Amino acid sequence: MRQYDSTSRKIFLTFNNIFMFVIAATCLAPLIHIFAVSLSSSSAAGAGWVTFWPVEWTVQSYQFVLARDAFWRSILMTFRRVGVGTPLNLILTVLVAYPLSKERHKFHARTVYAWIFFFTMLFSGGLIPGFILVHGLGLMDSVWSLVLPGAVPIFSVILMLNFFRQIPIELEEAALIDGAGHWRTLFSIYVPCALPSIATITLFSMVGHWNSWFDGMIYSNFPRYYPLQTYLRSVIVMRDVSTMGIDDWRALALVSDRTVRAAQVFIGALPMLAVYPFLQRYFVKGIVVGSVKG
Repeated sequence: MRQYDSTSRKIFLTFNNIFMFVIAATCLAPLIHIFAVSLSSSSAAGAGWVTFWPVEWTVQSYQFVLARDAFWRSILMTFRRVGVGTPLNLILTVLVAYPLSKERHKFHARTVYAWIFFFTMLFSGGLIPGFILVHGLGLMDSVWSLVLPGAVPIFSVILMLNFFRQIPIELEEAALIDGAGHWRTLFSIYVPCALPSIATITLFSMVGHWNSWFDGMIYSNFPRYYPLQTYLRSVIVMRDVSTMGIDDWRALALVSDRTVRAAQVFIGALPMLAVYPFLQRYFVKGIVVGSVKG
């Protein structure tokens, strides 16, 4: 059956497309500007001539950034954090969400545990008790200090819990009749059915660990243990070209603190920009299916 759009709908779609294009351009504009600054000379960036296209094209800033040991140490620490923290978040999220998705007659203490987890979304122990706990456990200056305090993301647990509730109970009953226990049912039925939600939580976890900077500043005593975002924050706040270690005046004409900071910010955002498109197609499906009720 052929469907004809009314004039009002065509007008709505036109304005909607224009509006979404403006929103997308607004989000991309700062990133394009940072990329243009990183490829521009020191004099052009300092004079404010750079908008969305490099002026006096040069890759000297990237050569300088990639030659710094501190930058590579910080990015390695961040990769370690993402590599340890993301699987830990996923495993604990699934293990917590599965029992909480059961009915009260199957898990009598479900309501108590649900309120305990929900309480942690509203209140926390505070910054000082958290620091004392991490320091007392000897986790300072390690990747575990960045991973363990947020090992159970409650928002992801709620998302996964709602997704598990949408899975037909008949699948679980058939598995139990065939002799499967809860572990086999979880990893053979629930987890494969929840791949869209797992992909969404993976994206949340990866971006959260990659962009986090405050805990790295709190739980790291020395800059060599900083994750990438904490390192970039310290570089951007310092804004001191004298500490960049440039002795050649010709290189100083092409590189400044502004162009180097722009290059570091763009390199730091590049991995997430590369991963995001591959998980984006699961993003909406994971949230929508996990939130359907009734």
